[in-house]
Amino acid sequence: MTSTPAEQREIGIIGVIGLGTMGAGIAEVFARSGFTVIGLEVGEEAIARGRQHLEHSTGRAVRRGKITEAEQAEILGRITLTGSMGDLADADFVIEAVIESLAIKKDIFRRLDEVVRPDAILATNTSSLSVTEICTANHSPGRVVGVHFFNPAPVQDFVEVVRTVVTEPDVLAVVTDLVGRLGKNPVVCGDKAGFIANTLLFGYLNHAVSFLESHYASREDIDAAMRLGCGYPMGPLALLDLIGLDTAYEILDTMYKQGRDRLHAPAPLLKQMVTAGMLGRKTGRGFYTYDGPDSSTVVPDDRTPSPDSTPRPRRSISRVGVVGTGTMAAGIVEVFASAGYDVLYVGRSAERVGGVRAGVERSLDRAIGRGRLEEATKHEVLGRLSGTTSLEDLGDVDLVVEAIAEDLSVKATLFENLDDVCKPGTILATTTSSLPIIALAKVTTRPQDVVGLHFFNPAPVMGLVEVVSTVSTSEEVAETARALCADIGKVAVSCGDRAGFIVNALLFPYLNDAVKMLEAHYATADDIDTAMKQGCALPMGPFELLDVVGNDVSLAIQRELYLEFREPGFAPAPLLEHLVTAGYLGRKTQRGFRDYSAR
Repeated sequence: MTSTPAEQREIGIIGVIGLGTMGAGIAEVFARSGFTVIGLEVGEEAIARGRQHLEHSTGRAVRRGKITEAEQAEILGRITLTGSMGDLADADFVIEAVIESLAIKKDIFRRLDEVVRPDAILATNTSSLSVTEICTANHSPGRVVGVHFFNPAPVQDFVEVVRTVVTEPDVLAVVTDLVGRLGKNPVVCGDKAGFIANTLLFGYLNHAVSFLESHYASREDIDAAMRLGCGYPMGPLALLDLIGLDTAYEILDTMYKQGRDRLHAPAPLLKQMVTAGMLGRKTGRGFYTYDGPDSSTVVPDDRTPSPDSTPRPRRSISRVGVVGTGTMAAGIVEVFASAGYDVLYVGRSAERVGGVRAGVERSLDRAIGRGRLEEATKHEVLGRLSGTTSLEDLGDVDLVVEAIAEDLSVKATLFENLDDVCKPGTILATTTSSLPIIALAKVTTRPQDVVGLHFFNPAPVMGLVEVVSTVSTSEEVAETARALCADIGKVAVSCGDRAGFIVNALLFPYLNDAVKMLEAHYATADDIDTAMKQGCALPMGPFELLDVVGNDVSLAIQRELYLEFREPGFAPAPLLEHLVTAGYLGRKTQRGFRDYSAR
């Protein structure tokens, strides 16, 4: 059976099956746009809960000044709630938003055959199940499409429109237009478990659970690292608590069964927590503990750091040395000098040394221009700076921070020299983002004094520092480093000496997965970026970020991750390697995943 041509279709009456949080949100979205909505639930109690969802959601909008009370009444007046599927007979478009059960969803589509008109379009809001398998329950599978709203539907602007191999082109066109009429941004993609956003998001979330499971870092440090290091609105573990660990497990399990990607195999810890009923906010306990079910207020539990665990400086740090003259080095110089430390920085030439001071001065002038700094403070900061071309001058500093090129042999030579030059007790720190710190520690006679201090660029702005301990780093040095970070206004997160540490080890496999998705022609770079920015509220899409970071830098980090963990899923995407080979490195070469030359 073929559908009515797109130009002959008129969508006026909307059916929504399932009035939980998501279904009620979808009903509200359509009603806000002027559509007549029929909401279906099973039983009076469920109908009452659906009505309550609608009243609470629109009530919040009134309190926030987004709509008036009169508009709220109009919206609710367009929605009729029912317990009879027969009331959907006149619907032009029906979308189900029931629980993620293939059997239940197929039963709904089977029963809809007996109720709706032959030209009605049917949709599923599934986030992970096969739309193709769902559509086979209907006698007209060509009229079935996936329409995946994100929660909360009235707020989130992104919608994935999922086509199957049998979806009729006119149905796809009508639905895409319909989503646009709702004020949403539709992106069309194929029927693959997880679609765009969840495929990329849940691999990252699962990886974060594995970090916690292996005791590599604490839940607080993992979440703080991704919030402060990447600008994400929530850390991965807090986000899982919000989503619901049972929902996350089902999505990952479905993705793994379809794609057989080991990175989507749910972490054992996730399954254990679901089995124990620790489902996140909705049960009051997940990775964090809340003050009650459905609460967002985190309360202390047995894993919450005690006030007594606040780091203390176990060694006295008053004079800091910085080796390097690039952007990162200059930023670190500014951070320490702004915090009251005397800083001696070392460069290969007088010109480079002068460039550091000039760079710091420009940065301080920008801060003054933005009203964040007084002129007098600028002179105080500059007064704490001194530069030199001689490494020997670092003999009496208490801490040296290395910020030179990401070349292990060059860094190792520097650490050998620092070991000879610096006084006993001086802490030697590296800002490497991916190289093994123990390889630098072993060339010194003081491996216990070597630590990673991974600042993020731009150092004066970014609030995170990863404090990385090797198997040789003394706890005295690690604690001093954490205390020092607090003193210079940074948040320290602690982790071990593994490739990528926390942030890059979670970020770059996600970016690599995005490149693989593009490489497979599943979606365009623009659509993938839109999905992650609007569907997951990330500050940048993966391809925007790759072009900013530099594809060569990204490839180097991904290679380090693959070499260390030997995880097949971490192997750099061939497309990324080809772009680097071609010299398409991103914004710095005016071409990467996008062409910037004409912009």
